[in-house]
Amino acid sequence: MNILLLGSGGREHALAWKISQDKLCSSLFIAPGNAGTSAFGTNVAIGVNDFESQKKFCKENKIQMLVVGPEEPLVKGAYDYFAGEDIMVVGPSQFGAQLEGSKAFSKKFMQRHNIPTAGYAEFTSENFEEGKKYIASHSLPIVLKADGLAAGKGVVISNTHEEALDVFEEMIVNRQFGDASSKVVIEQFLTGIEISVFVLTDGADYKIIGHAKDYKRIGEGDTGLNTGGMGCVSPVPFADEAFMQKVEETIIKPTINGFAKENIVYKGFVFFGLIKVGDEPFVIEYNCRMGDPETEVVMPRLKNSLVELFVALHNNTLKNIVIDFDNRACCTVVAVSGGYPGDYEKNKVITGLDGSFDKNTIVFHAGTKQAENGVVTNGGRVLAVSSYGENIKEAVERSEEALKKINFEGIYYRKDIGFEFE
Repeated sequence: MNILLLGSGGREHALAWKISQDKLCSSLFIAPGNAGTSAFGTNVAIGVNDFESQKKFCKENKIQMLVVGPEEPLVKGAYDYFAGEDIMVVGPSQFGAQLEGSKAFSKKFMQRHNIPTAGYAEFTSENFEEGKKYIASHSLPIVLKADGLAAGKGVVISNTHEEALDVFEEMIVNRQFGDASSKVVIEQFLTGIEISVFVLTDGADYKIIGHAKDYKRIGEGDTGLNTGGMGCVSPVPFADEAFMQKVEETIIKPTINGFAKENIVYKGFVFFGLIKVGDEPFVIEYNCRMGDPETEVVMPRLKNSLVELFVALHNNTLKNIVIDFDNRACCTVVAVSGGYPGDYEKNKVITGLDGSFDKNTIVFHAGTKQAENGVVTNGGRVLAVSSYGENIKEAVERSEEALKKINFEGIYYRKDIGFEFE
């Protein structure tokens, strides 16, 4: 089977690594890919939102499966664009992708299906003054979310009413995120520990393919600015059988049943961003694709053929598959550019990538490209170094040992990933 994978980050490198091992995969192409994905397939200079060029490439190269890595093409309708073509598309319809593309849509969906989530209200420029009054009387902290996609920067937790009002005005009046913040969702703040759960669904049945805990803050001890993710561990120690049963019964099943009841076409990943409050799970957000850097720990632990799972989505045979996991722990530590998540420079030469790493370690490229002088940095998050271990502590230590052999100007990574589980 010839497969085209869209994307260029660590998530796509991990997916390419997994798909390329699959006996069902004849040829793998990655558009546009990065310096690491080229080891597992052929990089193609086509943008993730360039559907016309993608379709032309698919016809010329007899592509039978399209795997969409990032959220933007899904929200823009990649699934629908390829409808009618003889290509299996892994991802939801444009309507289904609103679960990620619109915070208001996802909140209303959760309300309709009695899925536990934080209380909320939504506001636009038309009821801006009402929004200010709502904020002034709201308990602290206050969570403000731009309704649309904002490259991971559209969520702000304010500890004072003054700050919340400033953020609210910046989003709606000053259009901080353009159309994405023309509507703002204001949420109750939930206190607890976060966990991400990943599911594949054909819109009627589902399979849990893994869970992970991400570390968003730039600084050790979970301090400093939020990032796209500084590291990840899996499995999550507190996600025992009793907790996961609650997640399935109160969140996953009602969500998938909601797709069926509302005739939402959905053949792909659902990322459940959850928070454990006491012993109870609540939904913080849905994403309509795999997470990054969560993919870099979920894929190494998934023993099933990923392509077989994708085929099952389209044959409606997902219910017949038994998911098998590697029992070892897996950790990824992300190396970022100096200055990230603020301003940073690109095109820094990366050394040590051809070094001898432990057989239990995989180096996934996130923001890299191949240049004349070697592999160079091409983003804020540059590498995600994943390792297996008998426990989280051992896995973290292996990733840190690998990172000691890698260098580029301004390299930074947290040395405390998984700290609360050691």
